[in-house]
Amino acid sequence: MRHGESRGNLDYSAYSTSPDHQIPLTDVGLTQAQDAGARLRHLISTASSTDSWRVHFYVSPYARAQSTLRELGRSFTKKRIIGVREECRIREQDFGNFQVEERMKATKRTRQMFGRFFYRFPEGESAADVFDRVSSFLESLWRDIDMNRLHHDPSHDLTLIIVSHGLTSQVFLMKWFKWTVEQFERLNNLGNCEFRVMELGDGGENSLAIHHTEEEMHEWGLDADMIADQKWRINAHKGALNGNCPWYLDAFFDHLDDSDDNEDSVDESSIDSSRL
Repeated sequence: MRHGESRGNLDYSAYSTSPDHQIPLTDVGLTQAQDAGARLRHLISTASSTDSWRVHFYVSPYARAQSTLRELGRSFTKKRIIGVREECRIREQDFGNFQVEERMKATKRTRQMFGRFFYRFPEGESAADVFDRVSSFLESLWRDIDMNRLHHDPSHDLTLIIVSHGLTSQVFLMKWFKWTVEQFERLNNLGNCEFRVMELGDGGENSLAIHHTEEEMHEWGLDADMIADQKWRINAHKGALNGNCPWYLDAFFDHLDDSDDNEDSVDESSIDSSRL
């Protein structure tokens, strides 16, 4: 989930006088977070097979993300929340220190020409840098789940809610679903307090297509092959790879023959014995 509307979203000049991590939510952003909390609670409670559902939060250390968490948390009771963890690795992309508005506009135009994923902001990060730390966070997330560090009662339906930032959320999905750099470049940013629901399918894989429609995924920038993969994941077995995904093989080796039948045979008699 992306944070609510911040003062920086409303007026970019805020970044020239306030550190990025201290930018607060606007009044609209606070309301957005409260509304999002109500939507999340309704979604989780209606999707749960029992009344014993619980939530666990991971939140960026940035002020706008933490304020978003506090407001959406109003929709839950303490009974429902089993934990909250501040996680630095899901913070916003680092754009440098204080950001001069006109200079940053020019820098972002350069990024569009260079490519969003590999362009590194002066004194800041590239999306590739964010990918590396998000990858590290995912490893910790899996350990939290596998080692039962969340103290999850097996009778509870557990939902993990990650309150983060736009680009970081895109990179998270890229890493999780093994999307390519080219596919990342086509993704659209999340709106304020917009969230993506990754739901566990019957076979043990997570999919965006269980909760979200094909039209929604298309609007986010997913192409037909990416959407087909999300649909495949609904019933896929945990750990399985979709052999029909072109970015797993065909995108690199689509020019090769399907079998060895057409390989040229070697006439041993034509081999120059002097070279043996």
